[in-house]
Amino acid sequence: MEYNTTRNYLIMKEYGRNIQKMVEFLGTIEDDEERQRNAMAVIELMGTLNPHLRNVEDFRHKLWDHIFNISGFTLKVESPYPVPTQEALRAKPDRLPYPKKYPRNRHFGKNLEMVIDKALHEDNTEKKEGFTQCIGNYMKLAYSNWHKESVHDDAIKAELAAITNGGLEFQTGGSTSTSSAPTTSFNLGGNTGGGNDHFRSNKRKNFQQNKQFKSNSGGGKNNNKHNNKYNKNRNK
Repeated sequence: MEYNTTRNYLIMKEYGRNIQKMVEFLGTIEDDEERQRNAMAVIELMGTLNPHLRNVEDFRHKLWDHIFNISGFTLKVESPYPVPTQEALRAKPDRLPYPKKYPRNRHFGKNLEMVIDKALHEDNTEKKEGFTQCIGNYMKLAYSNWHKESVHDDAIKAELAAITNGGLEFQTGGSTSTSSAPTTSFNLGGNTGGGNDHFRSNKRKNFQQNKQFKSNSGGGKNNNKHNNKYNKNRNK
């Protein structure tokens, strides 16, 4: 019996052990034409076992790259595509140039800082005013999301002026766009502790009304029987 611990390393697990054994057998074939014919058959089998590759652009090119990878880049067959190399496969990608500049106002993010810089360098007055209004509205939205409460336009105007050193002025329009939530007061009683008494009286009143409703609706038959019996005894 053959165990996985005694077998060689499975290079591409998505194709399975049998495909790898077939590719290893291709390396033992001495005749070039027979090796080429069997390699084409293995390519077709790999495409059949992985139908999702057919939706990938140029999937046959990927199959040929995979069969060379499974063979350890030692398979000697004619490929319709450039033969890949192990160096190209193992090559590390270049490091991404991550930005090392930290925003001055982290609670608003770097994108808002870029928009503010663009608005400050805008020559058109109408576009600059439109930039300013959009920036102020976004600042109000960010404030509401972080603090879970509304903010007055004057506070946004003052903060934007402080950030831009007076370069941008947010137009408030003389009114507050997001007013504070109104507070509702409940008159539960005239004196201290009257709220509990008011609640008890309402509860007692509702209980009496429900009791009267049940007696009028559900107990109608019993009342009629009682009245009929009383009338019969009275007639006797």
